[in-house]
Amino acid sequence: METNEFGINQALVEEMHERWQQDPSGVDASWCQFFARREQDRLADVALQDRVHRLIAAYRERGHLRADLDPLALAPRLSAEDLAPAAFSLGPEHLDTRFACGDLGGASGHATLREIVARLRATYCRTVGVELAHIEEPAIRAWLQERMEATENRVDLTREDELRVLRKLTEAELFEQFIHTKFLGAKRFSLEGSESLIPLIDLLIEEAVGLPQPVRRDAPPQDGGDGEPIEEIVIAMAHRGRLNVLANTVGKDVREIFAEFEDQDPEAYRGGGDVKYHLGYSIDRVTPTGRTVHLSLAFNPSHLEWGNPVALGRVRAKQDRRGDADRRRVLPLLIHGDAAFAGQGLTAETLNLSRLAGYGTGGTIHVVVNNQIGFTTVPTDARSTRYATDVCRMLDIPIFHVNGEDPRAVAWVARLAARFRQEFSRDIVIDLWCYRKYGHNEADEPAFTAPLLYDAIAKKPSVRAIYVQRLVEAGRVTADDAARIEGEVRAALEGALADAKKGGHRRPPSAMVGLWSRYRGGRGAATHEAAGPTAVPEETLRALLHRLARVPEGFHPHPKLERMFLERRREMAAGTRPLDWAAGEALGFATLLAEGTPVRVSGQDSRRGTFSHRHAALADVGTGASWVPLADLSPGQARFEIWDSPLSEAAVLGFDYGYSLDYPEALVVWEAQFGDFVNAAQVVIDQFISSAEDKWNRLSGVVLLLPHGFEGQGPEHSSARLERFLQLCAEENMQVVNLTTPAQVFHALRRQVVRPYRKPLIVMSPKSLLRHPTATSTLGELATGSFARIIGDGSVDAACARRVLLCSGKIYYELEAARRERHVEDVAIVRLEQLYPLTPAELGEALKPYGKAHLVWVQEEPWNMGAWFFLRARFPDLPLECIARQGSASPATGSAAAHKLEQRELVDRALAS
Repeated sequence: METNEFGINQALVEEMHERWQQDPSGVDASWCQFFARREQDRLADVALQDRVHRLIAAYRERGHLRADLDPLALAPRLSAEDLAPAAFSLGPEHLDTRFACGDLGGASGHATLREIVARLRATYCRTVGVELAHIEEPAIRAWLQERMEATENRVDLTREDELRVLRKLTEAELFEQFIHTKFLGAKRFSLEGSESLIPLIDLLIEEAVGLPQPVRRDAPPQDGGDGEPIEEIVIAMAHRGRLNVLANTVGKDVREIFAEFEDQDPEAYRGGGDVKYHLGYSIDRVTPTGRTVHLSLAFNPSHLEWGNPVALGRVRAKQDRRGDADRRRVLPLLIHGDAAFAGQGLTAETLNLSRLAGYGTGGTIHVVVNNQIGFTTVPTDARSTRYATDVCRMLDIPIFHVNGEDPRAVAWVARLAARFRQEFSRDIVIDLWCYRKYGHNEADEPAFTAPLLYDAIAKKPSVRAIYVQRLVEAGRVTADDAARIEGEVRAALEGALADAKKGGHRRPPSAMVGLWSRYRGGRGAATHEAAGPTAVPEETLRALLHRLARVPEGFHPHPKLERMFLERRREMAAGTRPLDWAAGEALGFATLLAEGTPVRVSGQDSRRGTFSHRHAALADVGTGASWVPLADLSPGQARFEIWDSPLSEAAVLGFDYGYSLDYPEALVVWEAQFGDFVNAAQVVIDQFISSAEDKWNRLSGVVLLLPHGFEGQGPEHSSARLERFLQLCAEENMQVVNLTTPAQVFHALRRQVVRPYRKPLIVMSPKSLLRHPTATSTLGELATGSFARIIGDGSVDAACARRVLLCSGKIYYELEAARRERHVEDVAIVRLEQLYPLTPAELGEALKPYGKAHLVWVQEEPWNMGAWFFLRARFPDLPLECIARQGSASPATGSAAAHKLEQRELVDRALAS
């Protein structure tokens, strides 16, 4: 007879329990008391286990708030009581009770409460703090928890590994000290206080390219498959610590850096170049296992975060060149400062690109060098959040906070970050808590504004000194080992400085190698047309138009598009309808694709086109499926991509500019929804597009399409700020055009890639001209000729012209219509299609037939905007009168009626006798 633990017949117990559940009143009172007590005990056990599970969850969610992250011990931490067992109604009497551990990594199903708490504290509350609670996908949380809890967020380094970390710390520290003493007063934006960044990057690189992992305690199961090896890493960072990274990570010859400090050849850099802590560098690095990885540190202006979307665009281009659809072979590594990361809106714009099909790079590793101060501003004045990284919670990604004074913790986080990126193809963030030993630059006195912070910093031994002490006390290395490494590093620096003083080591950056060896920049490039005709045979154009006007069998586009778009394309192919603007642009793209040139178009609503003119992607009205005719012209064509971008100008333009830097043979186009909005990306234009060739010797053929034209749509929908681009023009750094025909846009787009010169192309793109009945071209105009910088007037006898109106863009059609309507025959209209570069000789040749006719510049923009000031300064000997709107602080009126009045007055004045 089977009995239970109380010696009672088990079958009887079960029978009585069933009766008690059905009708307690029919069961003897003793049985009722027995079952009630047993139920209470069961519920008590369940409640107790639930408290343990809640304790585990609390550590995972909030343990980072208790972690020892700040080397200065100044940052507030969560009270220890908030995570104590008592906070979950667990007392000392429960410490040695065994509980189910659930999915707690490193535990074998059950453990005592004491063991559970110890593992949780070791994992989440030492010198690594982890934010996971915002991650929605359970698989990601489980993957991370298993690896972190099994190792207690630590890696046991071998002696060889520890010596390597010590060497990297020594190189970082002595590099800064050496410059500090040898180049007194020179700005270098020191890394001191944040030296752990150097071994962190070093370990990240090794892990990413697949070196053997250090031996770890309680190693978790191996990840499945090796995946694609990393072949290239693109690094972007601002100026703090940049020289150190150049020397000790990327491998730039220290003699070159010292020569830049010496600065002995001013004539070679008159009016050009950049400061040493903005420059980029690239090198092939061979790892100890024989794998080669290409490292690139991208150039960056002082605008801190603005180099990040540019670097991501470069990564995307490198991946596309390799056919790396999984985006695993090129890794972006972005190094941020805490103040800029929290303070600049570009951070959020760039993070938002990470999972978008047109902009994703397979995951970025972000390292935030957390100096706990920005220039002179402390965190309480710099952000409204606890962490500088809180903006990253917008993504389903882990955020690691790590104390920079614990190199073992830094090593573990580096390893885990690289593996996570390859496993999930997502961003990951490492918030490296450290400090800034000196002021914003080495001449500043930081104690003026942060006396308590810098009092604490003054008392701190260096990161290297603390690490040496720990290693010596643990018997891992000897003091002689540390002294030997220090002596070797110091001797190498002394030798490099001696060589640098001999001269010949400072070299300007050169980008005309590798895939750029076929291309040219410099002066004279943008005006040279001989290399590469842009005309395409008419039969080829007709065939491509037919391809663009077809749809796959069973595909049902919107009826209006079939009737008003596709059918018209067929008529254009047949020669019964002239080409509109969209057709000229599409044929520009199509001919390039057929010739093997990849085309990438990106911008807000670019697939349809803001003005419903492009329709590069058609949608099936029944299924919603998308079809892109330009991507399906022929089996051997090049890749065509067109992306509707997020509502961002700065990050997306930076990304597409970066893409153009590493895909020179492609046509890369960024389009503004309205040209006015380009001012939201002004930093990209000022610091990169207009000046990169002069500062960094980097070329780009990026194209900006900026809808421009005064049509009564108000101040924010009229002007692409032509004057701002023209003011930036010098040394033939870019091209600025304002086109008037489909043939012109066709030839301009093809010219951009057919010739071997690479200059940014700024297009004042039309709005009303997209459908203007006379803004058309014939197939013959695409099949012959080339781009015309100036279009003369063949409808007027030049010898009889008393007045010549020079203009650019849409105003031409209004002047021409009024001239025809009023039967004016002695006024010629000459169009400046390319405003820069444009030489006096070219303009003089175009105006020569008109003799001494009165010259008038006519523009829609107010007198203080547009091209007028530029032309006046560039052509001072040209006797030009200006007809424009009155000077204004705003580009245009908000009244449609007032616009019509102003436009009519412009035309009247231009044609006045």
